[in-house]
Amino acid sequence: DLPIAVSILVSIGVLPQENVDPYSFFGELSLDGKVRPIHGTLSHVILARESQKKGAVVPFENAAEAAVFRDFPVYGVRTLSELVAFLLDPSALTRVESAEEADPPVVSHPDFSDVFGQESVKRAAAVASAGMHGFLMIGPPGSGKTLTARRIPTIMPPLTEAERIECTKIHSVAGILPPGAGLVTERPYRAPHHTVSANALVGGGMFPKPGEMSLAHNGVLFLDELPEFSKSTLEVMRQPLEDRKVVISRVHGSYVFPTRVMLVLAMNPCRCGYYPDRNKCRCSEAEVHAYLSRISRPLLDRVDILKEVPRVPAESLGGTPDGRSSEDLRKQVIAAWNIQKDRYRSDGILFNSELEGKLLRKYCALDATGRALLKDAFEKLNLSARAHDRILKVARTIADLSGGGRITEAHLLEAISYRTVGEKFWRGI
Repeated sequence: DLPIAVSILVSIGVLPQENVDPYSFFGELSLDGKVRPIHGTLSHVILARESQKKGAVVPFENAAEAAVFRDFPVYGVRTLSELVAFLLDPSALTRVESAEEADPPVVSHPDFSDVFGQESVKRAAAVASAGMHGFLMIGPPGSGKTLTARRIPTIMPPLTEAERIECTKIHSVAGILPPGAGLVTERPYRAPHHTVSANALVGGGMFPKPGEMSLAHNGVLFLDELPEFSKSTLEVMRQPLEDRKVVISRVHGSYVFPTRVMLVLAMNPCRCGYYPDRNKCRCSEAEVHAYLSRISRPLLDRVDILKEVPRVPAESLGGTPDGRSSEDLRKQVIAAWNIQKDRYRSDGILFNSELEGKLLRKYCALDATGRALLKDAFEKLNLSARAHDRILKVARTIADLSGGGRITEAHLLEAISYRTVGEKFWRGI
């Protein structure tokens, strides 16, 4: 509405054309002359900057979000009268301070030191975070699966400036930025309920909006109680996970939303949650089979790390934290990310989880011992070709956590161990 109003004011002689030309205008206009906020303001401002405009005028509530670039002034207006005054006298409004100059808010986070008795699970979470690998936890209720998932963002590196802009654009288009909010400063963590629809998960609608996968871009998408999700909803994730984007086509055009996420999944091994502990499990073999078969093999093949989360013994609970903290794990993950950043600088990828084809063979080469070990595991675990490649990617990440050298037998054995859980629970399914 705002650009239309400006055009009318120019046509009737209220505003000089030369005063209007340097700026782009965005905003809704109410009947009483108030300028109302809109979605996607940051995307509009980036387009205006690329179009060689000298500045932008946006709704006051969107100004903090839009003021990203020091070389591109943004002005926030509350009413049409303010806009007219500004265009007649630029000193009537003060430029909004660049969002990048403001200190991010201090946020209190949960810490991995609060997770008792699950050091091997913490290790698996660190490996998954270091290479942005898909991560599935399976275990009884109360074993710490959700507790672990919520803490994964705390061991990931801070968002870069480019990532903050990317995330803010997506959240702005989706309309979930709070009024007056600036750039997104925390890695996204999205945990949709199992009743989520396919459109809500990957994006869609008559006028397509980003789904949960895109809202989690550059962060974590956590699906708890995985078998309770609709099978068709889970299957629709497969292509966006591979392509790291989702393409939504409509008659009036196509929309592309990024989906570079760390997928974290959690589930019980059966409906009661205690299989294979026959002292507690009340499910028949047929019921266990039916429950696990809700998760398809193709979806499992797209998960790099599968980890069984055992019940925590009583003696491990309470007391003072005695395991690795988020800060300890974060230092390791940051070091691994830096190794990958340098290695793939000219390859067009960011993480080991994105390796494929020639790049996979180049960076995950094994010696004779490693090839024999992986061949033996491939045959004994009845792995697919995709699972074979994912073992190599995880082994590469484990090696990076150790300093970035060649993949050794120890690295390969740990990577293989993360596939044995699938064979234990999904054998014959």
